Amino acid sequence: MKQTRRLPSMKLHTSASGQHRRVAVMSVAGLKKQFHKATQRVSEKVGGAEGTKLDDDFTEMEKRVDTTSRAVMDVITKTTEYLQPNPATRAKMSMMNSMSRMRGQEKGPGYTQTEAVLGESMQRFGRELGEDSSFGLALIDVGEAMRELSDVKDALDMEVKQNFIDPMQNLHEKDLKEIQHHLKKLEGRRLDFDYKKKRQGKVTEDEIKQALEKFDDSKEIAELSMFNLLESDIEQVSQLAALVNAQLEYHSRSTEILTQLSSKMDERIREASGKPRKEYVPKPRPSLDFSITETHNGGMHGARSPAPLDQPSCRALYDFDPENEGELGFKEGDIITLTNKIDDNWYEGMLHGNSGFFPINYVDILVPLPH
Repeated sequence: MKQTRRLPSMKLHTSASGQHRRVAVMSVAGLKKQFHKATQRVSEKVGGAEGTKLDDDFTEMEKRVDTTSRAVMDVITKTTEYLQPNPATRAKMSMMNSMSRMRGQEKGPGYTQTEAVLGESMQRFGRELGEDSSFGLALIDVGEAMRELSDVKDALDMEVKQNFIDPMQNLHEKDLKEIQHHLKKLEGRRLDFDYKKKRQGKVTEDEIKQALEKFDDSKEIAELSMFNLLESDIEQVSQLAALVNAQLEYHSRSTEILTQLSSKMDERIREASGKPRKEYVPKPRPSLDFSITETHNGGMHGARSPAPLDQPSCRALYDFDPENEGELGFKEGDIITLTNKIDDNWYEGMLHGNSGFFPINYVDILVPLPH
C-alpha cells in the first residue's frame, strides 16, 4: 500500500522536473536564435555581408503591399478630414469618444456640422427681426435649409464611415497587419539561416537544412498572404465605389434642397418688391419752453433763447451738470456767451447772468473768441 501511494508522487515529480528542463532548453535555444539573428544583422549592416536574396517577384509584391498599406492609412486620414474639416472639433471628438469608451458607452457625441451652426444663427436672428422684416423671413428660410443640409451631411458621414472608412480600417488592422507579421517572421528566419549557412562545419548540416526549410515555409506563407491581398483588391474598389455613391447621394439631396430654397428666395424677392413703400414722415419737433426755470447754479433764467450772435458764443450739444464749484451748468441747445478760453479742454462763459467753466467738447462754437 505504501508503494502504491508513493508511485503517483514520484511520477508527478519526474514529470514536473522534465517539464522544467524542457522549458529551460527552449529558453536557451530561443536566446541562441536571437543572438544568431542579431549577429547576422550586424554583419550585414556594418560588415557589408550579403544575405539571401528574395526573388524579384516577391520583392515587387512586397513593394505593392507596402504602397497599399500607406495608401490605406493616408486615405483614411484624409477622408476623416474631408468629412470633419475642423481640426479643433476633431480633437475634441477624439477626446470625447475616448472618454465614452472608458465609461463603457458605445459612442460619443456626434460632429457638429458647420451648416447646422450657420443655420441656427440665421434662424435666431430671423426670429428676432420678426415677421414684418423681409430680411428676417429670408433668414429663417435659409436657416431651415442649412439645418436640412446638416442632416444630409450627417447621413454622408455615417454612410462613408460604415461602408468605406471601417472596411479600410479593418483591412489595415487585420490583413495588412497579418502580412507584416509574416514578413517579420520571414526576415528573422532568413537571418537565422544565413548565420548558420556561413558557419558550415561549426553548425551541423541538419541544423542548416532545418533553418532553410523554416525560411522557405515562411516565404511561402508571406507570399501567399500578399498574393491573396493583391488579387482580391476588387473589395477595395467596391469600397471606393461606396464612397463615390455616398457623395453622389449627398450632392443630389443638397441640390434638391438648394433648388427649393432658390425658388423660395425668388418668391421672397417678389413679395418684398410688391410691398407698398412707406414714406418717411418726420415727427413734429417739440416747441421751446420760454418759461422761467431754475438754473443748475441756483439762479433763475428763461428757457433757451437765441443770444445775439455779435459776440463770442457757443451752443450746448449735451446737458452738462456741474460737479465742482465754479462750473457752469446748461441744457442741450442753450446759447452760452464765451468770455475766456482756459486751456485746450475748458472754456469760461456766461448763461443767464451766471458765469462758470465748462468742457469744450460739450459745445459747438458759433462765434469764436477773438485771438
